Amino acid sequence: MSTPVSSIRNLGPAMDAACAKAGIPDAETLRALGPDETYRRLLRAGTRPHFIGYYVLVMGLQGRPWNDCKGDEKKALRARFDAIKADSFDSGLSEFERVLNDIGVIEKPRQA
Repeated sequence: MSTPVSSIRNLGPAMDAACAKAGIPDAETLRALGPDETYRRLLRAGTRPHFIGYYVLVMGLQGRPWNDCKGDEKKALRARFDAIKADSFDSGLSEFERVLNDIGVIEKPRQA
């Protein structure tokens, strides 16, 4: 029996919908993928990158409150987030294009 993604601490109905769009149907699949691969799939499915969303996911999978991430741990998660974002969301963009993308100037390519 599968359980909704929103059964994981810190995650709600919006994450249920985003995960479904990314091909992650339930909490069991999300746990098996882990936070990094889950976030990659979310970005590739069109979720806009947001560091807080990423670390909320990480904290939830650890059973911790969303705001429990601080100091060096938060810095390390930021580095992981930046790498995932660069690999998944900004793939193939120049540094200039990445900056434009960060401020919302570049339109996402249309998917066929």
